[in-house]
Amino acid sequence: MISHYRCPLCKLPLYQGGASYSCNNNHQFDIAKEGYVNLLPVQNKKSKQPGDNQEMVAARRAFFETDNYHFLRDRLAQIVSEKAPATLLDLGCGEGFYTHEIANRCENAKVYGVDIAKPAVRYAAKRYPQVEFSVASIKEAPFENEFADVIVSIFAPVFAEELARLCKPSGSLYVVSPGEHHLFELKSLIYDNVKLHKAPEIPQGFELVERTKLQQTHKMEFECVEHLIMMTPFAWKFKQQHMDRLQKMDHIEITLSFLINEYQRK
Repeated sequence: MISHYRCPLCKLPLYQGGASYSCNNNHQFDIAKEGYVNLLPVQNKKSKQPGDNQEMVAARRAFFETDNYHFLRDRLAQIVSEKAPATLLDLGCGEGFYTHEIANRCENAKVYGVDIAKPAVRYAAKRYPQVEFSVASIKEAPFENEFADVIVSIFAPVFAEELARLCKPSGSLYVVSPGEHHLFELKSLIYDNVKLHKAPEIPQGFELVERTKLQQTHKMEFECVEHLIMMTPFAWKFKQQHMDRLQKMDHIEITLSFLINEYQRK
């Protein structure tokens, strides 16, 4: 059975046969018992375990079990579902927190989730069997050209040339980025002069359709904030004295601010 995957080694189409995918050059990729396929060849790895490690994945899972990011997840899924896509790709899907909600609302869509972190994909595939998950690089995603009606990229690196290759002409791209004051209170603890987030540049090959701003302030207990910090790109900046200050507070008020940037492929 033909799929939308292509071989990461020779770029030929991959066909599913039983519990594996293979191409006409006899490159074979087994489907794991959890249901995902690993399309990141050993020779393409930059490290032994690329992407987020087990500790970071566990912190993100614990944070997502709270309702703090539900308002972003639900609004994004609503916006995407209005496009009624036949094929949808979540690049940098992590544990599938957003992917599965989008899939639930896009009932007739074939939904793919890809991430370079194997622990995250393993968890997602086991929990959300309605989505096709794979371990792969989003910089060289193992999918055929122009197959996706909709692509979502949530706090993931944006590789414009690859996005344009994967997206159908006139297809939609949704890039979720931090809003101006996202996590302002946490950043104020570690930076003397906090720089506000700017809206991202428009990826080459796309045009901006709309920007939707979401912002809420949430009260969080220390354990929840600790997990949130582990998810941030500035986690390494937090020293013990910063954590001690946070721990002494009854609760912490945190600004959660997001931009849902909608683009259309030219």
